[in-house]
Amino acid sequence: MLTYLQYLADEQFLSPLRLFRYITVRSVGAAATALLISFIIGPWLIAKLRDFKANQSFRTASELGKLAELHGKKKGTPTMGGLMIFISVFTSTLLWARPNVYVVTALFVYAGLTVVGFLDDYLKIKFRNSKGLSGRYKLMGQGLITIGAMLLLLNFGDLFSGAEMKGSYVAECARQLWVPFLKEPLLAVMPLTLMAVFLFFVLAGSSNAINLTDGMDGLAIGCTVTAAMTFGIMSYATGHKIVADYLLLLPLPGTGELAILCAALVAGSLGFLWYNAHPAHVFMGDTGSLAIGGLVGIIAFMIQQPFTLVIVGGIFVMEAGSVIIQVFSFKSTGRRVFLCSPIHHHFELKGWAETQVVVRFWILSLIFAVCGLATLKLR
Repeated sequence: MLTYLQYLADEQFLSPLRLFRYITVRSVGAAATALLISFIIGPWLIAKLRDFKANQSFRTASELGKLAELHGKKKGTPTMGGLMIFISVFTSTLLWARPNVYVVTALFVYAGLTVVGFLDDYLKIKFRNSKGLSGRYKLMGQGLITIGAMLLLLNFGDLFSGAEMKGSYVAECARQLWVPFLKEPLLAVMPLTLMAVFLFFVLAGSSNAINLTDGMDGLAIGCTVTAAMTFGIMSYATGHKIVADYLLLLPLPGTGELAILCAALVAGSLGFLWYNAHPAHVFMGDTGSLAIGGLVGIIAFMIQQPFTLVIVGGIFVMEAGSVIIQVFSFKSTGRRVFLCSPIHHHFELKGWAETQVVVRFWILSLIFAVCGLATLKLR
């Protein structure tokens, strides 16, 4: 944990180490470390996945129709590339972030959902089908992780290094419910049951939404970059009392360390995108998409921006919403609203090239991110 090097700055010849006090400096360090790790382990991990024949399982032509023809060349591409992102982000965060309850909770959720996603991918590979872990067990895993995150936030707020803040304040803030555009919390104290249900929907919703978005080379991970950058800025603002007071945000000392985690996620995602860009050499699989979705969701929850996640993650909402609409319409009327869902496949069947869909969705993702940031000032 390189942040502790700041305490050696009293020695004259070690005075430059005082720079490790600053979140901005450590964010840059975390980003550089995560990117470097991605580039170093990327080729090795892809080679290992190929050796283990960890290939992506696709649905049959009878299920996909024309999409099976469009994506036929992707057969044989290894999956589980989310491990590359996990290793780079987790390692660089441990090195550069000061451990506190927010960082520990975020990493707990990230690690837990990585395990769930890994099991899902492993079963797909082992049985050579696209079913994987059943929905029931996925939800059970997400539920247990939700409970664990709640216990950490409500009972271990004293896990701070040097922050003048009591665990009771962390627990009190965690039970507040804030919405965009309001100066005061919508609910000052959420009942524990409501908090558990709400946190579960945030984690499961964001997790599954990014999972649905992961259907084209570079699509999900590119949109993750803009979302992570946005929540990194929000985390820094929330943890900086002067900035938080100016923007009428709830000051949460310690959440600034999440900006370091977000910086690592941005860089780790860019490193993965290097190998996932069309034509992809590796897919992230559920190992990556489920875990990244949960990580973004828990960060949004902890900095009191859970509803802003709907704006910042507009692409993910579009993807998940298109599936819900398609299923509801087909079951109730027997008709399909889209040629195929999630919606990126609809545009693909309309004749858009895969790279066109991806780049245009990246542009929309950036627009959504800017709109999400604008909500900080509009109160």
